[in-house]
Amino acid sequence: MSAPPLKKPVVTEREARQVAEAARDQEWRKPSFAKELFLGRFRLDLIHPHPVPTDEAVRRGEQFLTKLRAFCETHVDGARIEREARVPDEVVTGLKELGALGMKIDPQYGGLGLTQVYYNKALALVGSASPAVGVLLSAHQSIGAPQPLKLFGTPEQKQEFLPRCARTDISAFLLTEPDVGSDPARLATTAVPDGDDYLLDGVKLWTTNGVVADLLVVTARVPRSEGHPGGITAFLVESGTPGVTVENRNAFMGLRGIENGVTRFHQVRVPAAHRIGAEGQGLKIALTTLNTGRLSLPASCVAAGKWCLKIAREWSAAREQWGKPLARHEAVGAKISYIAATTFALEAVLDLSSQMADEDRNDIRIEGALAKLIASEAGWRMADELVQIRGGRGFETADSLAARGERAVPAERLLRDLRINRIFEGSTEIMHLLIAREAVDAHLSVAGDLIDPDSSLQDKARAGAHAGAFYARWLPKLVAGPGQLPTSYAEFKHEVDLSAHLRFVERTARKLARSTFYGMSRWQGRMETKQGFLGRIVDIGAELFAMSAACVRAELLRSRGEHGRAAYQLADAYCHQARLRVEDLFTRLWSNTDDLDRKVVQGVMAGTYTWLEDGVIDPSGDGPWIADTTPGPSARENVHRRIG
Repeated sequence: MSAPPLKKPVVTEREARQVAEAARDQEWRKPSFAKELFLGRFRLDLIHPHPVPTDEAVRRGEQFLTKLRAFCETHVDGARIEREARVPDEVVTGLKELGALGMKIDPQYGGLGLTQVYYNKALALVGSASPAVGVLLSAHQSIGAPQPLKLFGTPEQKQEFLPRCARTDISAFLLTEPDVGSDPARLATTAVPDGDDYLLDGVKLWTTNGVVADLLVVTARVPRSEGHPGGITAFLVESGTPGVTVENRNAFMGLRGIENGVTRFHQVRVPAAHRIGAEGQGLKIALTTLNTGRLSLPASCVAAGKWCLKIAREWSAAREQWGKPLARHEAVGAKISYIAATTFALEAVLDLSSQMADEDRNDIRIEGALAKLIASEAGWRMADELVQIRGGRGFETADSLAARGERAVPAERLLRDLRINRIFEGSTEIMHLLIAREAVDAHLSVAGDLIDPDSSLQDKARAGAHAGAFYARWLPKLVAGPGQLPTSYAEFKHEVDLSAHLRFVERTARKLARSTFYGMSRWQGRMETKQGFLGRIVDIGAELFAMSAACVRAELLRSRGEHGRAAYQLADAYCHQARLRVEDLFTRLWSNTDDLDRKVVQGVMAGTYTWLEDGVIDPSGDGPWIADTTPGPSARENVHRRIG
């Protein structure tokens, strides 16, 4: 007889933080450029000379890109997918036959074995044809079954499931629940041991690919019992297993073709052999998978930037205002410059992070997160600027433009499609906190007990001595560095001088580290509540990382004779633009409205300003804010469908 499902856990803020902390990798076994940057150390040697793929990786990748481009140009109709809100089955079948489901899977399991660099190029290419198709492939391989199996699966699991994932079976990763987003400590789905199996009960929300998936990676809470350490655990579940019901196919403002749903599990029997990793490792598996999985989002943003630049260039040359082309007006030209420079920088960040992931010499958990953060924000802004450049035509749909005889440019669709990237796989706000936690790791390692209110006096004394020794060595190194020498980084000085930007990065990294230390000293244990401050610290680091990547990429292209002068110009433009943003962020570290905002929020929540809401009609429908997820059998039709 199986045990009854667990009640939805009630956890404190401290307990939730402890769960997240236990899941993160607390060891730094490899160097990290971004980690060093936040500590005030500009380790250019970790990224320059720019790492490059092997000749074999290039040959294999380019060969597949040629086939994929031909397929997308002849079989993928983005406008049709937008209208019908569905990727045609024949498109998915064609991608399967092409091997696109197995781009990252090793050839020994039937995959193509592409590098992260070429996997991202493929996602960018297919995503430019249809973002919905790009999401389908990305959700399957970046966070779906192949990646957790590759990292944590047993040899038997890999042999059984990876060949299916490479050619026939679509997968999905199910973590989010209706009442659980970025706080996994409150995970309510349970997996109760029952002999050699587990019985799965619960509801998962926003299951990208879940409507059509054949294999599901599901995170659930295993109760602690004799022989079972318990904890959040990952399981591989066949979607056709009795008790699995896709209750709804969700619809969104953008990405209308994605197969995203609500999936209910009722007494679903899962063999213990289908558990991925050990009990309690589920959240760690999810976070580790996302370290490189997040790089798929910058790929889509790079593709969007390239298209925005093309349309902005062509439209601004064709459209005249007051006697001259639109691009010749400074207000519009500044937007075009931003799109061009930012696209160059985002591609530099993506390729650098991806190549570092392929080489596996560096720990890229922060780089991957920074790439996702900066690309999702900049991608959205580039699309918004394109809509502004296009004016009324930017707000008009492609079908409407075509109906009245003009080029069907889907600028408004791009804006809608890109908006989710600021939320997908960690919202901007969560990414700020996640990166900030890694950025201050060294400080917490030496001074954690000192600022922990629950630490004993003995622990505080020990931490104080340890912290004193660490800061006595570290702080003096933040005073001076190569960034103050005019001759530093001279190899980046050619017709256009990028060396000055790298000196700025080096100086600013030290300033950033000092600012972080000042914040730690000022707020101590309350530092984690200063989310505005931490967010700005992270945004400064993101800009410095992007500036570094842009300069290194420009030098790589120059050394190869590939658009070197133009690359240097774009890197120079990006760095100048970024420096202005960095200076503003530093100002707002200490001069901001954070305290005032907090008081206003308290007033809003206390009902002080409800009079301000008068005079409008709320068009929202009735119903609870969060749907009921009480465990039990489904009362709805199963809308799951298998493709092929």
